[in-house]
Amino acid sequence: MIHLIPGDPVRTSLGPAAPVELVEARRAALGLDRPLPEQFMTYVTNVLSGDLGTSFLSSEPVGDVIAARLPNTLALALLATLLALLAGVPLGMWAAVRTQDGRNRGSELTFGSVTGTAVAVPEFLYAIGLVSAFAIGLGWFPPAGKAGPITYVLPVLALAAGPVAMIARIARVETLRELGKDYVRLARAKRLPARRLHLRHVLPNTLTATLTVCGLLLTSLIAGSVLVEYVFAWPGLGLKIVEAITQKDYPVAQGVILVYGAIVLVVNLAVDLLLGALDPTSEIREQS
Repeated sequence: MIHLIPGDPVRTSLGPAAPVELVEARRAALGLDRPLPEQFMTYVTNVLSGDLGTSFLSSEPVGDVIAARLPNTLALALLATLLALLAGVPLGMWAAVRTQDGRNRGSELTFGSVTGTAVAVPEFLYAIGLVSAFAIGLGWFPPAGKAGPITYVLPVLALAAGPVAMIARIARVETLRELGKDYVRLARAKRLPARRLHLRHVLPNTLTATLTVCGLLLTSLIAGSVLVEYVFAWPGLGLKIVEAITQKDYPVAQGVILVYGAIVLVVNLAVDLLLGALDPTSEIREQS
């Protein structure tokens, strides 16, 4: 699919004034003069041997490019996931306790409207809004780049805003389900303090669905960081893949896409194994 992008990667790397002979020689050296199926088989063979190729533009090994940028992308995604979990679960539990049994109908409608809207807004719009308000308008944060802990604030907030709302909605539903169970009624009949009931008994039972969503969110945030990194000029894989696509740097774009796919598989497997360890009734635990 990457070969369907209009333009000539050799012309892009050598410039429009390069002689035709040099262009043809460069195309032959890169193997771009061969049929596409042959190029594909060569690429697959190289990938299986651990070779992701070499950048058309910088002549760097793609593996080195990814190794240099992947930690920056993972840092944003992990921090955003952690923030979403720490903010979304308490918010959802608070909303469930406040709106249990149909109480505070206004609060329930407000919570549903605000969180539903927050989930629907794309990450890059949050990024643009945060830059306009807090970087350009108020000058509290740098608008772009990575130069210390303060530069993490706006990108992490942009990535975490939607997931916070999503986790809050799920946590509310799960908490309402737990609050209606017999063990909660028994604990209340014994006059167990509300804080202890919610934190020690209700919270652990609501985390199964929440952890599942967090695993999915982590993978989506890693992929969804592309436009956020572009807005903040963040030196991660997201910014690199945008540059690689616009500059027709096929090996870099393909290598980053493969890494994204591998991360999704690894995170989903890790979440399944974690749920199997935490939930004794899960199918994974029973089969093991």
